[in-house]
Amino acid sequence: MLSFFGREAVQKVTAPLGRALVGTGLTPDAVTLIGTAGSITAAVTLFPSGHLFWGTIAIWLFVMFDMLDGAMARARGGGTKYGAVLDATCDRVADGAIFAGLAWWGVYHEGSKSLLIATLICLVTSQVISYAKARAEASGLSADGGLIERPDRLVIVLIGTGLTGIAGYWGVDWLEWAVYVAMWLLAAASIVTVFQRVLAVRRSPGARDVISTQRPASDGTENAATDGTENATTDGTENAPS
Repeated sequence: MLSFFGREAVQKVTAPLGRALVGTGLTPDAVTLIGTAGSITAAVTLFPSGHLFWGTIAIWLFVMFDMLDGAMARARGGGTKYGAVLDATCDRVADGAIFAGLAWWGVYHEGSKSLLIATLICLVTSQVISYAKARAEASGLSADGGLIERPDRLVIVLIGTGLTGIAGYWGVDWLEWAVYVAMWLLAAASIVTVFQRVLAVRRSPGARDVISTQRPASDGTENAATDGTENATTDGTENAPS
């Protein structure tokens, strides 16, 4: 994954695959949509039905496939702003489906309130972490870094679900707790990351500047300080951890 092995190492693997996919006529946007659709389908069907191991394998494969959209964009000479927004949006939807599917399993298969709470914390903070970075960069500020980024989230949750799924097949009782440990670890690290990103924004040059609320004389309308929207933070040439 990007944050564990480094972006350059990952690109050495994905670059030839990206060039090969370009030759098939697929577009980076199509790869993004296919990878996202596959991840969502696996998350909302296999996880809720208790097939954690096979759900983990399927999601992992589609996540790896989805990573190739950046390699394809580079092979074509660059991506588009629409592709960057599409990729970021699909990542948020896929993350939501993964945590929602796991929450469903925790409630209806395990009857575990603690797992539900941990999963909901991860669901909310994963969206906040990504949005904080996008909104900061839209305002010309910085919210880089933090303890947990998207690749880390996926690694932790998939290791937890995969090990618990293996426990179900092999009868290794102590492995059944892997998903609980993983989700609470991720929940704690994600909360820390939210605070880290807010602090990073606060320390950015210009973050404490006062935003003018005066009405311009020309049209009598207010200057909008914020628009509540999220600007793309990448150029479509690679998947940015968020």
